[in-house]
Amino acid sequence: MRTRLSMHGLGAVAAMLVLVLLAALAAAVVRLGWTQQVTFGQDINASRAVQASNAGVQWGFYQARRGIWKDGACNGASQTLDLRTDLGFRVTVSCSTTADPYYEGEDVRADGSLGPATVRLYTVESIACNGSGTTCPDAASVGSPHYVERRRRSLIAQ
Repeated sequence: MRTRLSMHGLGAVAAMLVLVLLAALAAAVVRLGWTQQVTFGQDINASRAVQASNAGVQWGFYQARRGIWKDGACNGASQTLDLRTDLGFRVTVSCSTTADPYYEGEDVRADGSLGPATVRLYTVESIACNGSGTTCPDAASVGSPHYVERRRRSLIAQ
């Protein structure tokens, strides 16, 4: 006569499988939450970098028209603004201008006669970054996951 062997332990294996699946699901949820938080922080820093870069361009335009770079003195000039207290960014602003002015339209001279209007083109480039260096772009901080850099180049005619 044959004796039947009884099977034991199927419930324990199923319970362990369920526990492993639940642990994997919990790890995925935690990872997604962490990724969402990091991405949100990068979005905030990116919008601050855009604002800092825009502020740098506006500052550069002012310097080219009325400040330290007026009358064509901006060619090759560069200056770094420290906006870390307001926005958390440094901004490197550089300016270049055309060597010779353009003549466009007519302008009334001091003696009342008409002559060609002199127009000078200024190119202002602003680079905003939140690295640890003293200027932007910051090559040492590029590998950091929290490093953000924005560049804006604009042209003004005066």
